[in-house]
Amino acid sequence: MTHNHHHHSHNLFANVFLGGPIGSGTDDDSDGSPQHFPRRPVSVHEGGGDGNNKKGILKKDKQQLPPDIDASSMDIVKAVQYGALDRVMELVEGGFHVNERDAENVTLLHWAAINNRKEVVRYLVSKGADASAIGGDLQSTPLHWATRQGHLAMVVLLVSFGADPSILDGEGCNCLHLAAQFGHTALVAYLVCRGTVDINASDINGMTALMWSSYRISTNDPTRLLINLGASINLQDLKHRNTALHWAVYSRNSNAVSLLIKAGADLSIRNAVEDTPGDMARKLQIAWMLPQLTEAVKERIELQITRKNQTLFSRIAKRCSDQKQVRYWAMMLMPFLTYYVLGQTFDSDLNYLTKVLVILLFFGVIVIGQKYVFDERLQSILPISIYLATKFWLYATFVYFFVPVLHPVLTISFATLSAIHYYSFYRTWKSDPGYIKQSSEERRDTIITLAEHEGFDPSWFCSTCLIRKPLRSKHCSFCNKCVAKFDHHCPWVGNCVGLRNHRFFVIYLGSLFILAVLYLFCCGQYWAHQVKDLRDNKGHIPPGKALSINGWVIWAAINAFLHAIWVACLLVCQLYQVLWLAMTTNERMNCRRYQHFKRNLDGQITSPFYQGVTQNFLDFFEISLSRKWSKSPIDWMRVYSVEDMESQLFGGEGSHHTTTNNYLLV
Repeated sequence: MTHNHHHHSHNLFANVFLGGPIGSGTDDDSDGSPQHFPRRPVSVHEGGGDGNNKKGILKKDKQQLPPDIDASSMDIVKAVQYGALDRVMELVEGGFHVNERDAENVTLLHWAAINNRKEVVRYLVSKGADASAIGGDLQSTPLHWATRQGHLAMVVLLVSFGADPSILDGEGCNCLHLAAQFGHTALVAYLVCRGTVDINASDINGMTALMWSSYRISTNDPTRLLINLGASINLQDLKHRNTALHWAVYSRNSNAVSLLIKAGADLSIRNAVEDTPGDMARKLQIAWMLPQLTEAVKERIELQITRKNQTLFSRIAKRCSDQKQVRYWAMMLMPFLTYYVLGQTFDSDLNYLTKVLVILLFFGVIVIGQKYVFDERLQSILPISIYLATKFWLYATFVYFFVPVLHPVLTISFATLSAIHYYSFYRTWKSDPGYIKQSSEERRDTIITLAEHEGFDPSWFCSTCLIRKPLRSKHCSFCNKCVAKFDHHCPWVGNCVGLRNHRFFVIYLGSLFILAVLYLFCCGQYWAHQVKDLRDNKGHIPPGKALSINGWVIWAAINAFLHAIWVACLLVCQLYQVLWLAMTTNERMNCRRYQHFKRNLDGQITSPFYQGVTQNFLDFFEISLSRKWSKSPIDWMRVYSVEDMESQLFGGEGSHHTTTNNYLLV
C-alpha cells in the first residue's frame, strides 16, 4: 500500500517537472525510474529461497565447488551455475546441446556469465555456444547479464569471443548503459576504450550512459570517467529532452552537478517543459543547489561579455568591478595589512591596555568583514598570503633597521642565504612536482591492457587522469592531477610536493630555518647597538627599557621565532621520513592502505624503499658518487610495483633484501 502510494506520487511529480510519466506503472518492484530502466535478473538464491530453483544466481565467484556439494547428480543448468566443469563436460559430451534453452528461454552461457564461471564459458564457447544469444524476460545477452553483475573479467572474456556490447536488450539498453546505471566504473572504462560501443550511444528513449550515470549514481564515478573519456555533456534524451545536467538536478546528485558544470555543461538548454537546470532546481525547491547553478550562469554571462569587449580599458574595468577578483585581492592583502597594524600598535606610545583594545577592535573588524568580503577560497589563499606578507615585512625591517648597524659579513651572509632560500622556494612553487602525463591513445591502451591482462583495480587506476597510477603516486584533489612519489600538497608554497620538487622543498625548509635563526641573531645585534647608552651604574641594561626601544622590531622577532619553531618541526619530520623511514608524508599517513608496506616480526611497519640512511640521502638529493648515474636510478614515473623498483635498482637480478618472507601484510 505504501509502495503504491509512493509510486503514484512519484509519477505525478515527474509529470509536472519532467514533461511526462517516468515510472512504468506496470511493475510491482518499480522504483519510479524511467520506463526502460532494466530490472536485474533475480533468483531464489538472492531472495532467500530454497536454493533448488534452476534460476539461482550465486553472487560469489567460486571457480571450485564447495567440498560439501556433490555435483554428480546436478542437472546441466545447476552444474553451470555452480561452476561444476566436470559435470558440465559430462552432460555436454553425453548429448546436451550447448545452445539449448531452459523454460525461461535462458541459455547455459547466460547462467555461466552471471555467475562468473569463466572456465565453463570457455568450454561452452569451444563447443559452439552463441556468445550473443538473446534470452530471458529482459531479452538480454550473456554479456548484459555479466555487465549487470559487474563481472569485468567475464565481460572481457565474452567480448574476446565476439559478444557485441552494442546490442540493445528488451528495455532498449546496451551494455554501456547498464554499466553506467549500476556504477560499474571499470566496465564503463573498458567498454568505451575497447571501441566496441559508442560512448554517446543512446538507448531506446535517447538516454546516454552519461545521463544514466548522472541520474542513478551519486558518487563521482563513473560520471567523471565518462566526461574525461569525451562523452557529450549537452545531448538531450528523446522523451523528456533532458540533458545529463537536468537528470543530475532532478535526482539531487550534487557530485554530478558539480562535475558537469566544471566540464562546461550548457546551463541554458531547456527540456520538454521549457525548464533549464536552474528552473528545475527552483521548481523542485532544491535550495542548496540553486546558488551553485545561479553562480555558474552568472560566470558564463560575464565570460561572454569579457570576450566581446577585449580592449585594454574594458579588461581593466572588468577586473576592478569583478566581485570575485575584489574578494581575491582582499583575502590576499589582508595578512599584509594585519602585520602592519599589529607592528605599528606594538611600536606606538599607547599604554598596554589601549594596545590590547586596538588589536581586539582590529580583529573584530576582520571577523565582521569576513562574512561580506571573504569566500570559500580563503583556506587556499590564506597560507601563501601569510607567508608572503611575513617575508615582505621581515625583509623591509632588515633593510631599514638592521643593515645600517650590522657588520657587512652578516649582511652578505644573510643575502646569500636568502638567494638560496628564494631559489629553492621558486623551484618548489613553480616546478612540475611530477605530474604523470599520457596521451589519449596511451590512456586508452592502458585501460584495455589492465582490463584484459592484469585486472582492473580502481585503487590504483585514476578515473580522473585515466592512467594506471605508479607506485607511490597519488591524485591531488587541489591540482586535479596525479603526482609521482606524492608527498603532500603544500598550501604555503601553493603547489604539490612530489618527485621533481621534494628535494627543493626540504632545501627551502632548511634555508628558511637558518634564516629565521640568523634573523633573531640580527635582532640581538640591533638591540645591542641601540641600548649601549642605556646601561645603569652597574653596567646592566633594564629589560623594560630594552624592550621599549622598538616595538616594530620586537614584532618582527616574534614572527621570526615562530617561523623558526614550526619550520624546525616540519624539517625534522621531513628528514626523519626521507632518511630513516624511506616514506613520503602520504605513505606515512596511509601506509595501512598500501600492501607493499609490511610489518616485521616486531610489529613495526617497514618500507620496501629503505636502502640505509646514507643511500636514502644520496638518492633523495640525487647525489651520485659514481659516474654511472647522473640522477636517481629509479624512475618513479614508470614503477608500478616493488618488483619494478628492484629491477631498476639491481638490473633484474632481484632484491638484496632477504627478510621479505618474515614480513606480514599491514
